[in-house]
Amino acid sequence: MFIDRFAKFLRYEKRYSAHTLTAYDHEVNRYIEYLGEAGIDVNAVTNRQARTYLANLLESGQSPVSVNRSLSALRTYYRFLMREGLALQNPFTLIKALKTPKKLPVVVDKEKLSALLDAEGVFADTFEGLRDKVVMELLFGTGIRLAELLQICEGHIDFYNRNVLIFGKRNKERLVPLNQTLGTLLQHYIDVKKTQRFDNISSRLIVTKEGKDAYPKLIYDIVTHYLSAISSQQKRSPHVLRHTFATALLDNGADLNAIKELLGHAGLAATQVYTHNSVERLKSIYKQAHPKA
Repeated sequence: MFIDRFAKFLRYEKRYSAHTLTAYDHEVNRYIEYLGEAGIDVNAVTNRQARTYLANLLESGQSPVSVNRSLSALRTYYRFLMREGLALQNPFTLIKALKTPKKLPVVVDKEKLSALLDAEGVFADTFEGLRDKVVMELLFGTGIRLAELLQICEGHIDFYNRNVLIFGKRNKERLVPLNQTLGTLLQHYIDVKKTQRFDNISSRLIVTKEGKDAYPKLIYDIVTHYLSAISSQQKRSPHVLRHTFATALLDNGADLNAIKELLGHAGLAATQVYTHNSVERLKSIYKQAHPKA
């Protein structure tokens, strides 16, 4: 019901990310289908029926995190309906989110990662190899998100001031500094990219071997491939490099507020999770080094 209008509301007014748009679309469509099968009108849903729907999700094997995502999506959906005069109440307003265990960010060993990026012969002496190195260096060197990486255009890079303009969640802009090595690498990559005989000319920084705009799975595959050389952990996604970036800064004494700004977090609470990683690391060092541990 009014799914298309809701999607436009999320995209153009709320400025949600593509990932959130896809998730919310899935949750709302699943909910509408459930109501149809139950013979319940979307405007007549009671608080009890809303709770029953979420309870059914939990009983079907959905994790608390997934149920909370559904709750968030449906709250937003009803707020939209009420704003448009299409619903009189929001049956999900009074429902509290489920408690979920806090997971520590997954990181890789920063020394091993640095050694991998600096080693000879790791990246092929081709345009694709150079592009892969740029992807890895950018993710680890700036802590940007996958979606942010894909949006970078060549014109967003200021080589004189050594920074890059990043468009974060809801298109919030921030400038992220580039270290000298990364700046030199990016300039070399752009120069080599210009020599490639692509059929199309893309303004995006990261492209496929055909010159088309890069896509999420390509970045996932690149990161997974190279991290496999230094880590056997199951999670080897681009976000692991973001976590590693933040943890490395914190371990080396960076101010938490500065890390918050670099990561583009809206609040400090999201950044504070990295302090737990550092504490756990200190505990591990203590246990290994202290005779009484």
